Amino acid sequence: MCGIGFLFDPALAPETRAEMMEGCLARQIHRGPDAGGAAHAGDATVGHRRLSIVDLGGSAQPMWCPAGRYVLSFNGEIYNYKALRERLTPAWDFRTEGDTEVLLAGLLVEGTAFLQRMEGMWAFVLYDNAERSALLARDRMGKKPLYYEAASRRMCCASELPALRMLAAGPWQEDLRSTSDYFSYGFYLPGFTAYRAVREVLPGHWLSWRAGQGVERHVPYWSLQIGMQPRTQDAAIQQLRQLLVQAVERRLVADVEVGAFLSGGVDSSLVCGIVRHELQQPLKSFTIGFSDPGFDERSYAREAARTFSTDHHEEVLTDWNECQLEKLVLAHVGQPFADSSLLPTWLASHAAARHVKVALSGDGADELFSGYQRYQARVLWRWYMRLPRVVRTSVEKAVRQLPEPMAHHSRSLLKKAHLFVGAAQAMQEDAGPYVAPRICSVAQLRSLAPGLGQGHTPPGLPEVAELDDIQRMMFADALIYLPQDILLKVDRASMAASLESRAPFLDREVVELAFSIPGTWHRGGFYGKRMLRQVFSGLLPDRIWKRRKQGFSTPVYEWFRGELGVRLEAEIDSDPGPLNPVMIRHMLAEHRAARRDYAAQLWMVTAYLLWRNGCGRDT
Repeated sequence: MCGIGFLFDPALAPETRAEMMEGCLARQIHRGPDAGGAAHAGDATVGHRRLSIVDLGGSAQPMWCPAGRYVLSFNGEIYNYKALRERLTPAWDFRTEGDTEVLLAGLLVEGTAFLQRMEGMWAFVLYDNAERSALLARDRMGKKPLYYEAASRRMCCASELPALRMLAAGPWQEDLRSTSDYFSYGFYLPGFTAYRAVREVLPGHWLSWRAGQGVERHVPYWSLQIGMQPRTQDAAIQQLRQLLVQAVERRLVADVEVGAFLSGGVDSSLVCGIVRHELQQPLKSFTIGFSDPGFDERSYAREAARTFSTDHHEEVLTDWNECQLEKLVLAHVGQPFADSSLLPTWLASHAAARHVKVALSGDGADELFSGYQRYQARVLWRWYMRLPRVVRTSVEKAVRQLPEPMAHHSRSLLKKAHLFVGAAQAMQEDAGPYVAPRICSVAQLRSLAPGLGQGHTPPGLPEVAELDDIQRMMFADALIYLPQDILLKVDRASMAASLESRAPFLDREVVELAFSIPGTWHRGGFYGKRMLRQVFSGLLPDRIWKRRKQGFSTPVYEWFRGELGVRLEAEIDSDPGPLNPVMIRHMLAEHRAARRDYAAQLWMVTAYLLWRNGCGRDT
């Protein structure tokens, strides 16, 4: 993986642009510690930091075309680059052995149509010095980031917000509509950021900018659609096996060793099992545990590691790390981010980076194969809403009168009851279609931040009449929750450790097949991932198949009853911004007294205040 930087500004002296780009690249050295440099082309400067994975001794960036007109800065991996190189050889005299020149050649020979042929993950900027124009693009699922600030006569972009800030024309101001989105979902909606002037290139899109014109087009080159349904379930099983094995094999292409994250859940265990049993490749595996047994998954990971005979490594997160949390939020994410598993993901990445430069993950399987418990909750909600209102009111009142357990939801029926009642209320409050799982309900958001107002309109999702409500949730999660939460978290945490993370489940062909499979094939009663079980039933130990869905969770509830709660109080005293400090203190008091589990909401508030008091208010 790598870090990108680009700046066009004719009002700046070349020396000033070079100095600003140097600052941008310095902020991204973790993304590319192996090499870095900048290219100067007229009124533009293109920068790059490199983590060398393919063609270790060649493929230096920024990369010029032979005629000196175009220059490319590329972040990512194109897994089918060898086949693409062979296709382009009649039209291009290749000088290097890596995928960067394949991308450069493909864009210049075939234009943006070449993006359709690429398999992998990417973000790039290609500058045309003759036309004074730039082409930006991101991969289909949004695995690699690309942020930009654009005006008619000025343009800059970078892989991370703190790096882009070094190229900015002036101070950035908070976008309160985006802040409203954040306090609803814990992240920003696609295309938007915490700042008014800053946008992100949308997944599966390319963007063109021209000096004097500004952004000319922001065009989708791919969209997630329902494909042709396999003829039979047996045919789907055979096809899924073939595509998943092929997807894993593609992601082993590297000139360095490739390892894998192994949580002991179904998804990461399947990836490791395919590497060892289907592809017969050696493998190092990595897992993170917690001192709290309710969140610790190491026993499952050890069983999977023994089954697959991986070279297994473990580390334990015993407490929250105040300094590292601030660094992740401020120096890497660059805007509020409410997923508390950012911290253990960073720790897991550092553990892996001590041994390998690339690690496979199981990301995407829940969205593609109906694995989240909120899909089960939706099934229950259908039945629940058939009950008379008086019965529902009595149930909700009874549940709320009982103290909410602080245990992980996989270990407490009462905890699940509290979560279900909250989810049922949120489903009834939301008049529009499902966008993403809410952290704050509409009522909670009004109390917590009464002056925020409406957020942005969620991006339009493909209209597919045949989808049922659970399939629509899966669609929205794949296009919104996955890139804005899961993939952002994994990218920033792994890149902070100079580690490349690859997700076989997000292979284009796997994604398209998963969404062509009927919903009834994905789910059996209250349980999802039915297709994965049928395809790979004999690959994993029964204990892993039968375990409760847990997810990569952290014992945040306990942290807020200790030092993290004290830190939150200090941040409130510093500047609560648009938030209601009385409400925050009430939630913290209820949490400390173990009457209600407000850990998710308090973490969201803490991340926001760390950002706001740390770098959100530009001066």
